[in-house]
Amino acid sequence: MRRLFPYTFLLLAGCGAWAGSRTTQPTQSTPEPDLEYPVGTFTLTERGGKTVTDQDLRGNVWVGSFIFTRCNGPCPAVTATMATLQRDLADELKTGKFKLVTFTVDPARDDLKALNEYATARGADPKNWLFLTGDEKTVHKLLNEQFKQAVERKLGPDVRPGDEFGHSTRLVLVDKNGVIRAMYEGLPNEDFPDGKTRFENGLNRLKDRVRELLK
Repeated sequence: MRRLFPYTFLLLAGCGAWAGSRTTQPTQSTPEPDLEYPVGTFTLTERGGKTVTDQDLRGNVWVGSFIFTRCNGPCPAVTATMATLQRDLADELKTGKFKLVTFTVDPARDDLKALNEYATARGADPKNWLFLTGDEKTVHKLLNEQFKQAVERKLGPDVRPGDEFGHSTRLVLVDKNGVIRAMYEGLPNEDFPDGKTRFENGLNRLKDRVRELLK
């Protein structure tokens, strides 16, 4: 039986002074519940120009993250966490059955050139770390309805460059059947005194779960 999605909260981070503006949320200090929430269908474009669908990722375990390249808040830290996974799970990536997948929340600006420059500057392996873009409405609907992650375009005259979007900073673990199995913090939660420790414990658990799901 498919479980109802237990994460009733949605982590929304502004990309400006994000350290103090993030909503306080639980972090991963104990084993997370095992989720059973299908991602569903999607069709987007990868930084290399190839169309990527949910079916293309079937048979792979993958970790999804959400950023935009102009972000001057949490996005660089989330991408650094993904880079850590690329390094620490190098053997798993070599199997061809594990992928990292980053979705931009600012498709209007994050065209293929921008994504390529961003990914290359961070040493992202083009074979195993995908950067996906598409129509903004489509991408935001995908995050909200299928990943159950918050995202919004900020409006008004006070919006600063690099802070145009509020969005989730979580990492989503998806199994070979396209089902979300767990979520983890993409960066330390500074609202907790032991946020760094909790984040590191969660990251270690994420790596263990990847290896479990690959078996």
